[in-house]
Amino acid sequence: MTTKIQTVAKLISRKSGASIEQLQDATGWQPHSIRAALTGLRKKGVSIKRDAHRTRGSFYKAMKG
Repeated sequence: MTTKIQTVAKLISRKSGASIEQLQDATGWQPHSIRAALTGLRKKGVSIKRDAHRTRGSFYKAMKG
């Protein structure tokens, strides 16, 4: 069984990363809950980059290294 946090981690680990909307669709969470989950992953040592796009919104991506 995959937890929702694992789902978030998997989606942001993709080459393209994931938008808040994609993370919401996958977890059923509200945007503030997604952001809290991303903060939790950061506290566990995951480096997360946020790319802001004018038309597509913000995308989050786990960085290696």
